[in-house]
Amino acid sequence: MDNNLEKTVLVGIINKDQNKIKSNEFLDELEFLALTAGSIVKERFFQKIDSPNPKTLIGKGKINEIHLFIKSNFIETIIFDDELSPAQENNISKILKIKVLDRTNLILDIFAQRAKSSYARTQVELAQCQYLLPRLRGMWTHLERQKGGIGMRGPGETEIETDRRIVRDKISLLKEKIKKIDKQMSNQRGNRGKLVRAALIGYTNVGKSTIMNTISKSNVFAENKLFATVDTTIRKVVVNNLPFLLGDTVGFIRKLPTQLIESFKSTLDEVREADLLLHVVDISHNNFKDHMESVNKTLKEINVINKPTILIFNKIDRLIPKSKIYDSEKHIKKMKKTWISKIENITIFISAKNKLNLDEFKNIIYNEIKKIHIKRFPYNDFLYPNI
Repeated sequence: MDNNLEKTVLVGIINKDQNKIKSNEFLDELEFLALTAGSIVKERFFQKIDSPNPKTLIGKGKINEIHLFIKSNFIETIIFDDELSPAQENNISKILKIKVLDRTNLILDIFAQRAKSSYARTQVELAQCQYLLPRLRGMWTHLERQKGGIGMRGPGETEIETDRRIVRDKISLLKEKIKKIDKQMSNQRGNRGKLVRAALIGYTNVGKSTIMNTISKSNVFAENKLFATVDTTIRKVVVNNLPFLLGDTVGFIRKLPTQLIESFKSTLDEVREADLLLHVVDISHNNFKDHMESVNKTLKEINVINKPTILIFNKIDRLIPKSKIYDSEKHIKKMKKTWISKIENITIFISAKNKLNLDEFKNIIYNEIKKIHIKRFPYNDFLYPNI
């Protein structure tokens, strides 16, 4: 299997803001991203540095150390956890003579692989073009010529300027295409009627799609890889005879590329327009608190931090011994007494995969959806005979 995977090395930074332990945790995630993209990590390198080298991000000694390892181990790609400037990327590439990526570039590549719908592919292409534009270095042969050669260039226009013009034109076309699809999708959202809408949100790979499949009886793609879901999926769900719409949105991540936040605004519109947020957290992950902070940071950026929210701690099966997994009630009671249960007004502990505590989960969702529905339709008493 290794023969088919691209051999890579990772580079992390140690400074006053992140020590070796933290940097190693970040590279754990970067390695998972690299695996998702289709590569195998052969080595990790750390550079302790107070201020980044403007030419190569890391120091000359570390570059030489990496260069020796690359030559002796036939490494094809180097991936930096921190974003590289166009100049840094170019300089490192000249020294090491292999493919140079940063975290943003890697995430964009995964999104390009995972995007299925025409809309998602257009959004990813726009993000890639916006990332590529300042990084063009005579890449004429890699770009499709959109126009005929005669009369295309102005007097004295260089090849790199022509490249940039092609990419700018492409960006304009993609933005226009997205505007048209946005309008269509806005109309579709308007045509869904006034059903209450809930949105599953959370860090990537926390189990949102598994929860979607479990409570909606649908078949949304779910896999133990980062960004298994890129396209937003909407399903009509009925809990205790009360219908509502449930959206499974793209996962958030630490340092989510600005280009993606910009181009995926419409995906985030599902979050903006939701009446209720279901914030899913992988409670078994060592960094789940950091993951929650990353999600909340993105929610602040799109101005939805104050929406009604249910905090769903998923994957509790990983915290329970296998021999006691089907006698999980006392473990859940213990979790409810911890500080974790006090983070949000409403918290719930479940395992979507093993279907643990789903009845309580559905009841909580039903009660919250019902509150919103009654406010919206105060005279629909026939829907709630038991109220």
